[in-house]
Amino acid sequence: MTVVSINPTTGETLETFAETTPAALERVLDEAVAAYQTWRRCSYAHRAKLVREAARLLRERKSQHARTMALEMGKPLPQGEAEAEKCAWVCDYYAEHAERFLADEPRETDASKAFVRFDPIGPVLAIMPWNFPFWQVFRFAAPALMAGNAGLLKHAPNVTRCALEIEAIFREAGFPDGLFRALILSNEAVAQVIADPRVRAVTLTGSDRAGSQVAERAGRYLKKTVLELGG
Repeated sequence: MTVVSINPTTGETLETFAETTPAALERVLDEAVAAYQTWRRCSYAHRAKLVREAARLLRERKSQHARTMALEMGKPLPQGEAEAEKCAWVCDYYAEHAERFLADEPRETDASKAFVRFDPIGPVLAIMPWNFPFWQVFRFAAPALMAGNAGLLKHAPNVTRCALEIEAIFREAGFPDGLFRALILSNEAVAQVIADPRVRAVTLTGSDRAGSQVAERAGRYLKKTVLELGG
């Protein structure tokens, strides 16, 4: 399978991308687990430093990212720059507040001491739509990474270059190799990734139909899901 990026205004073919091969997918999943095992042990301060660096890169390159959004899905340049700024803001927000949000919560029970602890879970698959190609990803990635998880992005096929630019941001910000990766997958391959035991949770923003399919597949393997649905 190949994915073609087409300028919606002119109809021009921008780029053609090859699907992530089964062998490459195996490597990505193994690397995500290995990166997660390291990342989950990092302090909040260390995670926050890298997430803030991602925010800095977003602001520095907002014109480039806005142009990519304009070419791939037609977003006006000022709106694209504003979207990149909003992504930087959400990175800074969770870098500042995640440790407090995820602090142990004491509970009153018959036990001498009881509390709720929020531990990272592992690699999380995010299936994201095209309409806000950067924001939809970063509003998932910033809290997920600050919580100690790894991220696997399956973006809408018409914004594949956006997906690869997002992956590059996390790589160049200094995150562990393999902690955040963009995948180019068919629907059949997505179903296989959801079933894979190395993937611990799934989040999707999309249609009711897509959400039903993801929930059914994830439920079969008792995977945690977060779904935002409509249409």
